[in-house]
Amino acid sequence: MGILDLFLIAVGLSMDAFAVSICKGLSLGKISGKHMCIAGLWFGGFQALMPLIGYFLGSFFANAITEYDHWIAFLVLAVLGVNMIREAFQEEEKLDDSMAVLTMLLLAVATSIDALAVGVTFAFLKVAILPAVLFIGLVTFFLSAAGIKIGSVFGAKYEKKAEITGGAVLVLIGVKILLDGLNIL
Repeated sequence: MGILDLFLIAVGLSMDAFAVSICKGLSLGKISGKHMCIAGLWFGGFQALMPLIGYFLGSFFANAITEYDHWIAFLVLAVLGVNMIREAFQEEEKLDDSMAVLTMLLLAVATSIDALAVGVTFAFLKVAILPAVLFIGLVTFFLSAAGIKIGSVFGAKYEKKAEITGGAVLVLIGVKILLDGLNIL
């Protein structure tokens, strides 16, 4: 997996956190750098932690299914991507302006569940996990912080587009992994 693939996965995974950050920025109205850092740390931290957990879970059975790993990676990424696109067309969730620990913890977990599955995929693909999760965490940190700012300035205008784009990126990366595994690319 190349750096471009990892960057696209990081952006794709961070789109849920970005969309939630836009909503938070909208609900907060007037924001500060503190709000941006809180969102970035929560969302970036969990986007880094979840694939790490998934990687270690996946490592236990990766060797047993090496022959089919590209199919599994494709299916996981395709299902996650399609789900993100589907969620973009569902009724909008109401978010409040709370930045309390429990609120942010629940949002961070909810927006990073898909990263757990990606971590399992990383185990199958034998990705160098520490640089990968640090990169994903940093990308999510910056996009979440930017989402707070964008939400406070532009509102919810970009939320659906962010989720659709993130979902499409995950599906396309899944297709690329499958084609690589089938020796088509």
